[in-house]
Amino acid sequence: MRVLKNIFNLTFISVEIVVLLICLANAWVFALTGGRTYTKISKIPPREIALVLGTSPKMRSGMANPYFTKRMDATALLYHHGKIKQIIVSGEKSKGYNEPAAMKNYLVFQEGVPEEIITEDPKGFNTYKSILRCKDVYKKDNVIIVSQGFHNLRALFFARNNNMNALGFDAQDVNKPESFYRNQSREILARVIAVVYFILGISPD
Repeated sequence: MRVLKNIFNLTFISVEIVVLLICLANAWVFALTGGRTYTKISKIPPREIALVLGTSPKMRSGMANPYFTKRMDATALLYHHGKIKQIIVSGEKSKGYNEPAAMKNYLVFQEGVPEEIITEDPKGFNTYKSILRCKDVYKKDNVIIVSQGFHNLRALFFARNNNMNALGFDAQDVNKPESFYRNQSREILARVIAVVYFILGISPD
């Protein structure tokens, strides 16, 4: 009986520690990025360039991905209001799949953004790589990161820890309860992983 009680206490303490670490990691991300994300175009200060984080243009059903179109809408809004002069569209490019090309085509043909101001980054395989390549490959520090709000916090965490003068412009979220809770729960854990990688000095794959 005493052994079972000890196991129970140890399990309970372990759960408490895990929950505490999750809370602390997310609190650090919020503290570091606080006041640097915007939802209103009139409020965000201008920057040299927008870094648009990639996502698939299509859902599994073949329908247009609303997260994709909302990010493109937000990027075009920044350009047409004179908040940015250049755009980097960063995402995955592989055989038969090209997020940057899809983003550029949408911005040019659907949003009226000039083709010559858009740079495709085909090696933005994840959030961290997109941020790092913006700084190290394209030599851009003064940026506005465009994604949905739940994603922008983690992106800004990476950018701030790489000494970038970055802001976040939150694209409109998708108004589906199941998507909201799935994305929020996934990002809570993703922020923890981002903090752990940063503390250990590991670059996410």
